[in-house]
Amino acid sequence: MEKLQYGIGLMPDLSTHGHGIDQLIYFLHGFMLLLFVGWGIFLAYTLIRFRARAGHKANYESLKSKLPKYAEVAVVAFEVFLLVGLSMPVWNSYKSDPPDEKEALRVRVVGQQFAWYIHYAGEDKKFGRTDSKLISDFNPLGIDSKDPASEDDFYSLRNFNLPVGKPIIAEITSKDVIHSFGVPVLRVKQDATPGITVPIWFTAKETGEFEIICSQLCGIGHSTMGGKVHVQKPEDFKKWWDEQERPYKKSTASL
Repeated sequence: MEKLQYGIGLMPDLSTHGHGIDQLIYFLHGFMLLLFVGWGIFLAYTLIRFRARAGHKANYESLKSKLPKYAEVAVVAFEVFLLVGLSMPVWNSYKSDPPDEKEALRVRVVGQQFAWYIHYAGEDKKFGRTDSKLISDFNPLGIDSKDPASEDDFYSLRNFNLPVGKPIIAEITSKDVIHSFGVPVLRVKQDATPGITVPIWFTAKETGEFEIICSQLCGIGHSTMGGKVHVQKPEDFKKWWDEQERPYKKSTASL
């Protein structure tokens, strides 16, 4: 793995879509710094200019703004520019361009107090049917073993293995309460809500081991709800993939 490059105040960016997000963050923080300094100077000026002096009485009458109407319009226009001109293009470039499902690795990310389950669709790229009635200690995702699509499915607890340079489509959901799946170095964060599945996609551009966090307070064990993303070379990922047990595969042994 190459040495990671850290931005100012940000974690390294390992995703192909992260550059635009980082640039937007830098711009907004720079703008807020400019406002902070400007208002600080104005506050210092008013404290000195209108300080208490002998022979002067305080005036408690409210003053109307002396700003011309076009200044108020300019403020609104600038706010619209921040939202429409800067934020929406970044969001649109990421969310409106999903990868080809034939080329992508499909996974389900399921939140549960207090862990993450990563459900891999297998070689057929089809998830086996799931049913909450089938959930047990031995089948935490409620996968129906009678469904032919589940035969090559498998899951991992707290560990998300993926190949570098390959598009990933992750379907985010939850079994119990609202969680939030976050991988800061991949610029990924998505709420995991019971009964709702939300797809996200990303492509990691460097190998390494990185943190999965839950960004939503989800109970007394929230601080322990973490995991690891393992971005591997394609050959290492294939080796790991082949070594995984397929717990729902029907036995071919004769009875």
